Amino acid sequence: MVTKYYEKDGDPSLLKGKTIAIIGYGSQGHAHALNLRDSGHDSIVGLPEGSKSKAKAESAGLRVLPVAEAAKAAQVIIMLVPDHIQGELYKKDIEPHLTEGKTLMFAHGFNIHFGFITPPKNIDVSMIAPKAPGHRVREVFTEGQGVPGLVAIHQDASGNALKNALAYGGGIGCLRAGILETSFKEETETDLFGEQTVLCGGVSELIRAGFQTLVDAGYAPEMAYFECLHEVKLIVDLIYEGGLSYMRYSVSDTAEYGDYTRGPRIVTDQTRAEMKKILGEIQSGQFAREWMDENKNGRKKFLAMREAQEKQPIETVGAELRKMMTFLKKKKEVGVPAAT
Repeated sequence: MVTKYYEKDGDPSLLKGKTIAIIGYGSQGHAHALNLRDSGHDSIVGLPEGSKSKAKAESAGLRVLPVAEAAKAAQVIIMLVPDHIQGELYKKDIEPHLTEGKTLMFAHGFNIHFGFITPPKNIDVSMIAPKAPGHRVREVFTEGQGVPGLVAIHQDASGNALKNALAYGGGIGCLRAGILETSFKEETETDLFGEQTVLCGGVSELIRAGFQTLVDAGYAPEMAYFECLHEVKLIVDLIYEGGLSYMRYSVSDTAEYGDYTRGPRIVTDQTRAEMKKILGEIQSGQFAREWMDENKNGRKKFLAMREAQEKQPIETVGAELRKMMTFLKKKKEVGVPAAT
């Protein structure tokens, strides 16, 4: 059984007198910095020169420094910039200031697990990973609650790395819901697998394929959009609230019967074999090397794929239909990096 920690297991006094540097002010960065501040801790924000997020952080009343200065001033440093820029930023601005006794933290184990960052042996290296996007981490915190999180320890130079990490997890609100103990390896590999085969890659391709099947058969694109994309939220919300059984309880018997009898014809043994292959590519580091090489080579393939997907018919139809849905709220600013 996974070990779980709650508020009784966290000691906020362990962060007393310590400056915490949040490196990045995107989705997770803004939530961590603000939640820690509101919990009574000294949080500062470290941003690269020219960051568009500087004005936002300062307008929220936070002290903003260049990354190197923030790393020098802090006893606890957490990396909350995108995976592909962490290694270079670490080498240039953070590693020179990792003196004995400091703590280097992460919200995702990618760079540590795959060896793109190798910290000195005389510091603690830990992870607190909220299981929610940053805006939810902040929103739920302001409501007096918290989102679940994960904790992992890569290096325990002080002998108190776990206790200190839990204090940090309490500061951002995760101990209110509960924090599960894991490892950098397990968090990284399961996170990448979930993204690629289910949450992003799997769901996106399933939606697109369903939409195109209906359109190719002569059905109106608008009908295909509603049935294969729009209503996904209705089903996912039910699953999120009570699992697969609650979703099946909530839908019609016709839908439930179709689920049992037709679903396995979509996710076949061939699909499962491909999932295992993808997991193997993650475990071996093949995907990590591929992604980092893509960034080193100018991201041309990645950007071309992004542009092609944005021009898909389902996106054009959806943009028009969403104009009818005045209740929708924009959750992001187009063109602003997620974690800088």
